Amino acid sequence: MVNFAIRNDKKAKLKFAPLQSETGKKLLTEFKVSPSADTIVFIDKGKAYTYANAGIRISKYLDWPAKMLYGFIIIPPFISQPFYKWFAKRRYKWFGEKEECMVPTAEVRERFLNG
Repeated sequence: MVNFAIRNDKKAKLKFAPLQSETGKKLLTEFKVSPSADTIVFIDKGKAYTYANAGIRISKYLDWPAKMLYGFIIIPPFISQPFYKWFAKRRYKWFGEKEECMVPTAEVRERFLNG
């Protein structure tokens, strides 16, 4: 999701922090998100979102056509959350898994919060 967001956020509106970083841990504590969360966490307007809610809300800040994914906000969480988890379990099987991590450019590194 982070790579997708970086590619589709040309104006660099979004900032990122690995959950394992000091900044990530502080944010998890501050917004009362379980440290064992195995998903992306999105903080927007003082509230933390996880799983499908995070992905859908992130899309609101992306460029077109990715921004259209925000339309899924109308799907109730009791439907979107299980679907998101089901999809997440199978994504590597369907799309493959990269052997190495992305090496960020200086421009991309600036989008990550330090700490």
